[in-house]
Amino acid sequence: MAGETQCLSYAGCNFLRQRLVLATLSGRPIKIRKIRAKEEDPGIRDFEASFIRLIDKVTNGSRIEINQTGTTLYYQPGLLYGGSLEHDCSPTRGIGYYLESLLCLAPFMKHPLKIVLRGVTNDQVDPSVDVLKATALPLLKKFGIDGKSLEIKINRRGMPPKGGGEIVFACPVRRVLQPIQFTDPGKIKRIRGTAYSVRVSPQMANRIVESARSILNKFLPDIYIYTDHMKGVSSGKSPGFGLCLIAETVNGSVLSAELASNPQGQGAAVLPEELGQNCAKLLLEEVYRGGCVDSTNQSLALLLMTLGQQDVSKVLLGPLSPYTIEFLRHLRSFFQIMFKIETKAPEEEYMGGEKVLMTCVGTGFSNLSKTIR
Repeated sequence: MAGETQCLSYAGCNFLRQRLVLATLSGRPIKIRKIRAKEEDPGIRDFEASFIRLIDKVTNGSRIEINQTGTTLYYQPGLLYGGSLEHDCSPTRGIGYYLESLLCLAPFMKHPLKIVLRGVTNDQVDPSVDVLKATALPLLKKFGIDGKSLEIKINRRGMPPKGGGEIVFACPVRRVLQPIQFTDPGKIKRIRGTAYSVRVSPQMANRIVESARSILNKFLPDIYIYTDHMKGVSSGKSPGFGLCLIAETVNGSVLSAELASNPQGQGAAVLPEELGQNCAKLLLEEVYRGGCVDSTNQSLALLLMTLGQQDVSKVLLGPLSPYTIEFLRHLRSFFQIMFKIETKAPEEEYMGGEKVLMTCVGTGFSNLSKTIR
């Protein structure tokens, strides 16, 4: 490489995924020191090791060095290769932990990615696969990443602690991304959702649906919540139930909320009625926060805007989450991109929280590894 690119140095275990994803896309090597150095059990956890293995699988020629205690990580990224892959995710975190990062990387592979991920599909920590399917895929389509080959399919559900779920994620590759102007979310036109139950009575899902509807029916007539009861092999290894709710606006913006029951043997038992009502309230909270992209996908939207053509992209977001704020700092380090951030007070017509208008000029990132046919 002519003129060795400067190695970025970080300390601490926070935001490991962000750093590895941005290093891979920008091609800059990174070194992370002091990963949980002062804890009784120092070094990277098994779910982080599994994530590093996944990054190694989707790239070709990456160099990863970890010291004996696991407290220092050096990563020199290779080319994003893609193809057909399989990966067993760590059951301590959900598949969403891995899928969020794959959504950032998949459009820039050499070959279209088709990957089978196994593990926990729905848990209380990471975004569930249902939510990412309903919110992240429409967002990718807005940037011109679409086609029949863009899909997330749930073959088996897996609840914590043992998992046993399986999903398939397929994504086409793109040479360049379209800039977007997405500043008017519009009004909510309908609410869709999925109440799922595995290894418990199928009646649980119906009880969740009734309690969620009891709150949401006050606001909107067009509500449809599917019940999904999986049996036998496709129900994974642990019992549980939960609810994912999606609010769609007239302009194609999608907001989401979700809740899952406590894992078997951990915490108090959750009543399905309470879970349904709490999830409905979380959705109303998300609608109040508003914006064109929900809080789960803020960083994905900002990344795709950064990697767009050299043109202006704008997006209206709700209040920025702490994760997104740190992501903006990392974008500045890796791509030297700064966003113009304007706060918008809520108008009379649209009540709700304060909104933030994010504007940037894309870096003109081009997927050079895409094969030309």
